[in-house]
Amino acid sequence: MLEKNQTAVTEFLLLGFQRLGSFKVVFLLLILIVYVMTITLNTIIIILVSTRQQLHLPMYFFLKQLSSVEIILVTIIVPNMLHVIWLDGALISVKGCITQSYLFVAVGSTECFLLTVMSYDRYVAICNPLLYHSIMDLKLQYRLVICCWMLGFLLTMITLVFMCNLQFCEHTIIDHFFCDLAPILELSCSDTLGFQIEIVVLSIPIIIVPFSLITISYICIFITIFGISTAIKRKKAFSTCSSHVTVVCIFFGTLIATYLVPSKGHALTVNKVIALTYTMITPLFNPIIYSLRNQEMRIVMGKTFGCRRK
Repeated sequence: MLEKNQTAVTEFLLLGFQRLGSFKVVFLLLILIVYVMTITLNTIIIILVSTRQQLHLPMYFFLKQLSSVEIILVTIIVPNMLHVIWLDGALISVKGCITQSYLFVAVGSTECFLLTVMSYDRYVAICNPLLYHSIMDLKLQYRLVICCWMLGFLLTMITLVFMCNLQFCEHTIIDHFFCDLAPILELSCSDTLGFQIEIVVLSIPIIIVPFSLITISYICIFITIFGISTAIKRKKAFSTCSSHVTVVCIFFGTLIATYLVPSKGHALTVNKVIALTYTMITPLFNPIIYSLRNQEMRIVMGKTFGCRRK
């Protein structure tokens, strides 16, 4: 199907961040540092959860999957972005652009579903603690994770089909640092109304439904927590889900601002900054938030790296 696109246009020019001037090298180093830190911190979480017996719990099993998703997500975007920044703009093939866009949307969708599963895990743990281990057994954990990946890639396959059938004629410049959906749509000389409708419709099962389920889960969780008699138990129950609430707010906040709020009036720089947030800042913050706000993670990391409290 891609051959149809390439009869007129075979490559796009990604502009990245123009007019950086002398700040380019500093900006490039900052992006590289954030990327390395993101990979390192998420890898540490994967290793700790895999090797430490006290972290062999459903909550940390899902956290390990989230870290894996974050590593894949930044790797889809950042290496090519560094290339684009260094050259002040770089060419990318139509096939490569469509592939990057699809993988980013698919993995991002998987993260939406995974965060929903993590909220369900917290719901069962706090609202049905006596049945928690019998409900959230290893078999269910694996089934939920497999469903997240399958839904993420299969649902967004519709987007891939639409992208492969787009025609590109004259305009080949993408004023962005990666192949996001909106810039690709703007370049197409095809009728994109069907594609735009598909994006809105697909946002319902991928963004709106997961966010609604997470909200309902936490309403039930907070009602249960406020009904706990002692302050110490309330604090302990809240601490087990506060990290997840923070991550959900950051992730879905930027996602909704990007894909559900009209961006026509936004400056291109604003759109790029928002995109930087959900492609780089969120994957970096997730392991930091879980490490700092989760007591068990702090204890395990302290023992592992020799940072015991006095």
